[in-house]
Amino acid sequence: MEINEIISREFEQRVLIEGVERIKKCVSYLSDEEIWTKPNSNSNSIGNLIVHLEGNVRQYILSSVGGEKDTRQRTKEFEDGGIRDTKEAINRLTKAVRQSVEVVKGLEAGEYKREEEVQGFTMTVLSCIVHVIEHFSYHVGQITFYTKFLKNLDTGYYEGQDLDKRRD
Repeated sequence: MEINEIISREFEQRVLIEGVERIKKCVSYLSDEEIWTKPNSNSNSIGNLIVHLEGNVRQYILSSVGGEKDTRQRTKEFEDGGIRDTKEAINRLTKAVRQSVEVVKGLEAGEYKREEEVQGFTMTVLSCIVHVIEHFSYHVGQITFYTKFLKNLDTGYYEGQDLDKRRD
């Protein structure tokens, strides 16, 4: 398997299959009020984080790597007056992530070292991909923690798997 295939499979696994599905699972346990309420003035609502993740994926992958026009207005992702429809926010995120998976799948191995400008930083295409994976994971962790905190439940992400299993 070529390195570009490995990277694209890992991107799809971490962001779409794990990340988006975990967000959907958390949201399924919560009311709209719980999703869109900020716990305090220094925190974001789960809904705002979903909108923020969509913006980040669009800017770093679809625009910077894929060449689409960058229309992101990052500050608005955290405002209360933006999208407040959970289903729409999830659908928009899912669509952006699926599109980004296709962009990453379409990359040739030599394109990973190409440099792009993102938010005033010069980054390689590989750096953009790594950034999205880690950024997505970070916010999925926040969403998971807050869901567990609000509902006192186990999300069951690894239900049925023996996580103590070792390689012989």
